[in-house]
Amino acid sequence: MNPGVEIRALTKNFVLTRWSGFRRRVSEIVAVDGINLDVPAGQSVALIGPNGAGKSTTIKMLTGILHPTSGEASVLGFIPWRDRRKLAYSVGAVFGQRSQLWYHLPPGDTFELLARVYNIKRLEFIRTRDLLIDRFNLGPFMQTPVRKLSLGQRMRAEVAASLLHRPKIMFLDEPTIGLDVIARQELRDLIREWNRNDGTTVVLTSHDAGDIEHVAERVIVVNHGQVVVDGPVDAVRRKYLGSKILRVQFHGTPTRIAIAGVTSLSDSEYEWKMQVDTTITPVSEVTAAVLGAGAVADIAIEDPPLEEVIARIYSEGGKEESS
Repeated sequence: MNPGVEIRALTKNFVLTRWSGFRRRVSEIVAVDGINLDVPAGQSVALIGPNGAGKSTTIKMLTGILHPTSGEASVLGFIPWRDRRKLAYSVGAVFGQRSQLWYHLPPGDTFELLARVYNIKRLEFIRTRDLLIDRFNLGPFMQTPVRKLSLGQRMRAEVAASLLHRPKIMFLDEPTIGLDVIARQELRDLIREWNRNDGTTVVLTSHDAGDIEHVAERVIVVNHGQVVVDGPVDAVRRKYLGSKILRVQFHGTPTRIAIAGVTSLSDSEYEWKMQVDTTITPVSEVTAAVLGAGAVADIAIEDPPLEEVIARIYSEGGKEESS
């Protein structure tokens, strides 16, 4: 069994230089502030927090891209920034805003190149490639240049390319950013399926509460470079994700309704936006009441903004929930 991820007092400071005329001002920014963390092999973890919390910086240190200022980290028994070349054969990484696919080549050609980079035996490569094409439904565009793919198609191909050498651990930094609702859910399902079926450890960073609920079994909230909450996603969901946002558009003027646990966020003649406390009233009951209030043109159920979830964690003393 591989040892997964072990982090001890990991810190990363950046030096910021600013010029005012001929005067130079140097300041130090603490991006990661003494994080301690263990991720067992085979676990799926969501690392979340606001912009500047230190999530991406942590991922970059764990993949060997950045050197820490102090502290220690081990990934699969390797020290990432010292053993980056050896570690690369057992690690996959996807950065939502950076592509490893060749822009003017079809994904099939990039897969062939990666097979040679990772020294994958031909028969093993063909078997894994065909499995990925099937699971990720890549067949229709495997020979289409990447520049012509939709964002959802490209991200499916990105994740598949990172799994081609069957890594023991996957680091996914904002993999669903910019995707539409359907593409986002498809990618979540594929990541979760690979984690369950192949036992691949997954460390995911995200701004999307839906990624937490659908991909991870454990959630770690980071702010100002420190771990604020660390616990099973079910427990965090019950305590902090116990609300949904319901948006409804009507063909005509609806009949007013009053339901326990439902707060109106905006209200116009043909459109309602409300927050539902699902610990008081299930969202299915609220939806049924709304459908009976008038002729519905459109209805959508959304997670609350992650910023609100994190703000609630801080206001309720999230550190007491840490484990």
